[in-house]
Amino acid sequence: MTRTHWAAITAVVLALLFAGAATVATAGSGDPAAARTPTADSANAGFARDMSVHHQQAVEMSFIVRDRTRNEQVRRLAYDIANTQANQRGMMLGWLDLWGLPKVAADEAPMAWMKENGTSGHGGHGGHGTQQAEDGPLMPGMATKADLERLGGLNGKQAEVFYLQLMINHHNGGAAMAEECAKLCTVDTERRLAQDMVDAQRSEVELMVDMLRQRGAEVLT
Repeated sequence: MTRTHWAAITAVVLALLFAGAATVATAGSGDPAAARTPTADSANAGFARDMSVHHQQAVEMSFIVRDRTRNEQVRRLAYDIANTQANQRGMMLGWLDLWGLPKVAADEAPMAWMKENGTSGHGGHGGHGTQQAEDGPLMPGMATKADLERLGGLNGKQAEVFYLQLMINHHNGGAAMAEECAKLCTVDTERRLAQDMVDAQRSEVELMVDMLRQRGAEVLT
């Protein structure tokens, strides 16, 4: 069983663990809006579903690079990202379970819950129009299948650079989505988690930009 599969299993287990915690936190918030169960088409549910998918890809990329480099700084960063985002994914899946809502909405476009951008997703970075079409709608910052295959075929410094480039875009896209949840979501605990994502990922982007510069590489645009 691959590490990616173990991460997926961990997320499911954490979903059950955090469901109870979410119940207590929501009930104790004192917010009448938070006491109401979100609907399937709400920002609360849409963000939880979309960000769970977004986070899973970050976990996958992080496990890939940990096997492709011996650089301790990159491996430590990858471990931190994988661990944090697997835990957060578990929390969001737990909320969906708690609310009795589906984890997948097959008839709903990614990010349909976002007020200003509710019709389609965005690719990871420039120059990927054909790959995006092949991969289906991609949320902001997400890597394509071709990106993941390329990352898995690199080693050492090349793997480090490409991972950092992909993850910077991934974090920027994820932070933008989280900012929208911080504005639109009505459950206090979810809004706080979204803001924590924004703060942490913006900080990690600064770190990764510095790491790229140390390697004489540029941020993808």
